[in-house]
Amino acid sequence: MDDGSIRKRKESQNGSIGHIVDCQTKDKQPAKATVLQKDVGLLSGICLIVGTMIGSGIFISPKPVLLYSGAVGPCLVIWAACGVLATLGALCYAELGTMITKSGGEYSYFKEAYGSVIAYLYSWTTVMVLKPSSFAIITLSFAGYASTPFYPGCTPPAVVTKCLSAAAILLIVSVNCLSVKLASYVQNFFTAAKLFIIIVIVVAGMVMLAQGKTDTLSNAFDGTSSSFGAIGLAFYNGLWAYDGWNQLNFITEELKDPYRNLPLAIIIGIPLVSVCYVLVNVAYFSVLTTTELLQSPAVAVTFGDRVLYPMSWIVPLFVVFSTFGAANGSCFTAGRLAYVSGREGHMVKILSYISLKHYTPSPALIFNGILAICYIIPADINTLINYFSFATWSFYGLAALALIVMRFTRKELHRPVKVPIVIPALMVLVSCYLVLAPIIDKPELEYLYCAIFILSGLLLYYPLIHLKVKWAHKLMSPITMHLQLLMEVVPPEIN
Repeated sequence: MDDGSIRKRKESQNGSIGHIVDCQTKDKQPAKATVLQKDVGLLSGICLIVGTMIGSGIFISPKPVLLYSGAVGPCLVIWAACGVLATLGALCYAELGTMITKSGGEYSYFKEAYGSVIAYLYSWTTVMVLKPSSFAIITLSFAGYASTPFYPGCTPPAVVTKCLSAAAILLIVSVNCLSVKLASYVQNFFTAAKLFIIIVIVVAGMVMLAQGKTDTLSNAFDGTSSSFGAIGLAFYNGLWAYDGWNQLNFITEELKDPYRNLPLAIIIGIPLVSVCYVLVNVAYFSVLTTTELLQSPAVAVTFGDRVLYPMSWIVPLFVVFSTFGAANGSCFTAGRLAYVSGREGHMVKILSYISLKHYTPSPALIFNGILAICYIIPADINTLINYFSFATWSFYGLAALALIVMRFTRKELHRPVKVPIVIPALMVLVSCYLVLAPIIDKPELEYLYCAIFILSGLLLYYPLIHLKVKWAHKLMSPITMHLQLLMEVVPPEIN
């Protein structure tokens, strides 16, 4: 029997060529287990949280938060309240993440608390829409700020911003595919850059206040909105800026000493971001009137032009850094969710494979990048934010409820961090409000589309996952084999 026949027989017996590739390499170099490596320390964890939270949100969201709240006073109150909500939510996730030390964030918690169907619907919605659309939103913001200096006095053409956004996605996905450590270094650098520009804006605002520029902050509650739904939309946009407080839970398996570093990174990172956000908004109002802020195409850039001239160019430059760093963090965690979903059989198996050279979930990262590029083609940022927030807060509420459920159904699980049960109960109520209030106040078709898309996942779940129809396996096997050869990836080893 020739070598080719032997190879084919081995492939048939193993069901995957990844095992053969792995065996061939064992004699050539010291073998690591083909699993994701624990390369993320406390500093990188803090930078991932801070770097993902401080992205485009603080440079986009001040306008809609002010618009929907109606006045400066409630606007600042909402920013502070959003920080408190993010901290309370993150404390719930600290208990979940130290109780269930699997990557994948909410997916792993839903699977433990509710079973396979809810976990699948979450992964279906998040992998296919929420994560790539978030990636697209952030890179579109990056592209808008990066291209604005080249088109003084006018808005950059849509084709330019979309092409630049696509280029950023390709670059970020490449970095994350090459090395976890390289992606962490990139995240740490851009987090330092965004904290620098935040400090510059805050200090400049404090100087302006010291000079008596307090007109906008006087009579701060005049004109406050009384609309139930409008306040909900104001919270939507504020919480969009805070989104990212749960990102570390997606990479628990790659975190060094997760029992210590996960809660510590949360306790340090989120209050830091909350203080920064409130102070940045105070700084904006020390220079801009409410009308000027609402009319500004880029609030941070307008602020820099007023206060930092002739050094005002540093603001758009560092905003570009900020949005790029947030996009990197979003990509980093999105790949892990697709990886875990594939490993558990809720997505195609190729998404769970790991690069033999770089020990990164490169198929999952590439898949997320392809979807993000698709989303930038028809993108409207405001519509995407509303769509994203509606579905996201539904899942945040389910995660808080999962914590309560497992207090009764999974009492045997070790809980290094244990929060008072009133905190997840409050998060469930807040989530219900944030999901229902805008729908009741002003129904939009996008909410219906979101609900239909989530439930449509059941059409695939029943035949492909519950029944495990054979024709689907036969169809995917040759595709998986060729993708393995192309990307040099192998199945993860089971611990």
